[in-house]
Formats: sequence, C-alpha cells, structure tokens
Amino acid sequence: MTLGDEFPREQARVRELLGTYREIGPAGVFGATMLEAALREADEAAISGDLAWMIRVYANLKECQ
Repeated sequence: MTLGDEFPREQARVRELLGTYREIGPAGVFGATMLEAALREADEAAISGDLAWMIRVYANLKECQ
C-alpha cells in the first residue's frame, strides 16, 4: 500500500465519521468541527503535493475516531 492509495481512503473514512458526528446533533458539534478542520487540511495537503505534509496529515487522520 502506498500513501497515494491510503490517503484518499482515510479521507473517505473520516468523511463518513463526520456524518456520524453530525447525526449526533449538538453534542457532536465539537467533534464534527475538528473533523472538518482535519479534512480541510488533508485537501490542502493533497492539492499542494507536499509529501511531508501529506504524511503528517495522514497520521492525524488515522487518529480520528
């Protein structure tokens, strides 16, 4: 597996998780906000093509629960 394969998979997993937090309602707002920020950074890192940044962001995405 490569970062090119795993990075978008992890983004998709976190996007799905974001939906779960949103379904929770007011109690999930903080978590949803944090996930949105992580996904925004992941999108920016992917667009930039900065491999080191993508690796750091990927590690952060892996920690999202």
